[in-house]
Amino acid sequence: MEEKKVAVVGAGLVGSLFAVLLAKKGMEVDVFERRPDLRKAKEIGGRSINLALSNRGFKALELAGFAQEIRDISIPMYGRKMHDVEGNLTYQAYGKDNEAIYSVSRGELNRRLMNLADDYENVKYRFDRFCEDINLKENKIEFINEVSKDKEHYAYDHIFGADGAFSAVRGVLQKTPMFNYSQEYLAHGYKELSFPPNEDGTHRFDKNCLHIWPRGEFMMIALPNLDGSFTVTLFFPHKGETSFESLDTEEKVMDFFKATFPDAVPHMPTLVEDYFANPTSNLVTVRCSPWNYEDKVLLLGDASHAVVPFYGQGLNSGLEDCSVFFEMYEKYNGNVKEFFEAFSEQRVPDGNAIADLALYNYIEMRDLAGDKDFLLRKKIERKFSDLYPNKWMPLYSQVTFSHIRYSEALAAGNRQRKIMDEVMEMENIHECWDDQKVIDKILTLV
Repeated sequence: MEEKKVAVVGAGLVGSLFAVLLAKKGMEVDVFERRPDLRKAKEIGGRSINLALSNRGFKALELAGFAQEIRDISIPMYGRKMHDVEGNLTYQAYGKDNEAIYSVSRGELNRRLMNLADDYENVKYRFDRFCEDINLKENKIEFINEVSKDKEHYAYDHIFGADGAFSAVRGVLQKTPMFNYSQEYLAHGYKELSFPPNEDGTHRFDKNCLHIWPRGEFMMIALPNLDGSFTVTLFFPHKGETSFESLDTEEKVMDFFKATFPDAVPHMPTLVEDYFANPTSNLVTVRCSPWNYEDKVLLLGDASHAVVPFYGQGLNSGLEDCSVFFEMYEKYNGNVKEFFEAFSEQRVPDGNAIADLALYNYIEMRDLAGDKDFLLRKKIERKFSDLYPNKWMPLYSQVTFSHIRYSEALAAGNRQRKIMDEVMEMENIHECWDDQKVIDKILTLV
């Protein structure tokens, strides 16, 4: 593929990093983006959840020689801190030996990746371009220039679709034979709120934790920002008795928050304004297969596997697409069709697995994170894992702190869940959880 001319549709995080990695291989890369250049905009359009970067994402950034620069603008979060209705706090470490996930601004990360790509003479960005159609026979792509309204036509050796959950590139593939596609919306959406910094610029809560207010059918989370603020996100039903639809007056919003998140309200001076000014956004899971069309088109990131954000793996899985692509790249000696098919065959099960894991983790975060039995399960798992690290790696660690395939982690997690179900049925488990007999029981089941 070296010296070939390729298109990357989508200048977001995955598209911009992928363009860098393609350029490093000597390819001529045109990057097309529907929106204007976000580096020139006063505000980044469309509010979005803070991103949590972890090992998989950093591995891809390291391929671009860019990992340390991003660590420098990120805040490590070493665990979850759960807030109950009375304001009591429960802490749960994410991993071992100060393992952390990193809170980073989506906009700042995107800007820096675009600037990095611009450093390569063989990368060219074309903004305000809407992908209208692709002629798959000739691999010609048609764009509408959203400024001039002219139609533009380009031909490429390969086209890479990294244009998000509502991908125009995927939309073309959906019309081809044997292409499978599904999308599923959660009945819950999200809205961004905020905790401003203290007057002295410090954070109002522990900045090295992801804060969760689990409340059964819904939850609120907060991730730290470098300026001392927190990005706060309310995940909440769209409709129903307690929902975005029903909280329709300032009084209802304040009454609800004071009753439900009482320890947070004093730190939200612009709560009402933010609630009504910020959009209510949807949460969607997208699955498809295959991710390629012959040797002509390949999908990556949300275009091929959009997931809900509850495992913090949306960005990480998209960046992992990039690193897996280049790990496999060398093996196929220029046989691009075979390579694209092999890449799709390997990554589709992993995309489906992280989608399933993310959906389950929403239930865990909102329903179980403050539950006594759940916290005890985690405590027992942690103890066994410390004693027998070769026999048991907690599912969260497999997903977040390793490079084990998502599909393998999901299968291992299902086995572990069944084992822990049996352990939790042991008589007086809350009193005897620290006894050797509990460890022996797990050893017989592993």
